[in-house]
Amino acid sequence: MKRIVFVCTGNTCRSPMAEKIFQHVTNGYEVRSRGLFAMDGAPAAEHAVVVLGEAGIPASHVSKALSEEDMVWATHVIGMTADHVALLQAHYPHMSDKLYTLKGAVGEAGSVSDPYGGSIDTYRQTFAELERLLQKLAVKLDKA
Repeated sequence: MKRIVFVCTGNTCRSPMAEKIFQHVTNGYEVRSRGLFAMDGAPAAEHAVVVLGEAGIPASHVSKALSEEDMVWATHVIGMTADHVALLQAHYPHMSDKLYTLKGAVGEAGSVSDPYGGSIDTYRQTFAELERLLQKLAVKLDKA
């Protein structure tokens, strides 16, 4: 069983959107999302919930900080930026073999744009970017 943890900064925008989209486009994976600096119990960003709903994806979510238990549980820990992954490597060097950026995991360079504080259209753009990348990720992981 492949177990994926998507990681962003606050666990209110990108990583919860990635979690919900990946659950929507795949079967056979256990999926979580966490934040490096999340305040446990915060709701998902309102625009994130709206955009997921527009795609027919249920979006109930409360933020959670990444824990060592999450790191041990996961077979793949996928950060939204190189900075996220660098911080994870610094704290969990013995687990670096399971750390990836989302774009790096599918053979692309760069980071997933952060919609935090942006308009609903900004969230829609991030949703489209995540959906495209996560579909590629699903194909890659299914072949592995």
